[in-house]
Amino acid sequence: MLVTGGNRGMGKLFCEHGVAEGAKIIIWATNEQTMKETAEELTRRGGEVYTYNVDVSDRRAIEKAAENVLKEHGTVDILINNAGIVASAYFWEHTNDQIEKTMHINSGAQMYICRAFLPGMMEKREGRIVNMASAAGLISSPKMSVYCASKWAVNGWSDSLRLELEQEGYSNICVTTVTPGYVNTGMFEGAKAPLMTPILEPEPFVQKVWESMKKGKMVVRSPWTIYLVASMKGILPIRLFDFIFGRIFGVYKSMDEFKGH
Repeated sequence: MLVTGGNRGMGKLFCEHGVAEGAKIIIWATNEQTMKETAEELTRRGGEVYTYNVDVSDRRAIEKAAENVLKEHGTVDILINNAGIVASAYFWEHTNDQIEKTMHINSGAQMYICRAFLPGMMEKREGRIVNMASAAGLISSPKMSVYCASKWAVNGWSDSLRLELEQEGYSNICVTTVTPGYVNTGMFEGAKAPLMTPILEPEPFVQKVWESMKKGKMVVRSPWTIYLVASMKGILPIRLFDFIFGRIFGVYKSMDEFKGH
């Protein structure tokens, strides 16, 4: 089982679930200290844990690390594409480097990593892939334009991959696309939860994703209002949608006091 960003937050929680069920854990991250601490903690729980310092914004680093993992551990049966970043600003306030890094980490990296390990799953005709998208990949939002773009890309690619695998007879390779609202990990500190859309606590949310992944569910959306957004987006006229979800639900003001990482 390989988890990107598995050294902390939701990634670490996924690793804990893997250890509890006897999986070998492979963590990709860039912070050596937190990786070491997480690996030691998981090892004390009886886990077999391996860490790799991988900058997933760098395609060549991904390719090299994937080659090493395949050589040292063989096929990856479960891939959790969890790593992600956010930069909150109006589009014209983003630097080109911020745009490039956000797109590389949030969407490009997921594709490159999956491309590296998917052939092994296809050979075994079995596997689980969890791609972390976001509710921001379903609804536009001020001060999140680049982040939204990166997560819309994940939504489109991930579900297309699911369809391609089903079409070609790889029904035992299940792709789960995850579109949460705000999760209380520090990444979105200061963000204001829209009306009837509570900020998710990571432990129960990861539990839900883990169980959904094992069952081969196609999509995980939480809280329930994310389903409402997805359905209303295609039904309502744009200005009416803006009024309801922007002004009444407060989605378009949710990042006004953002100070996360």
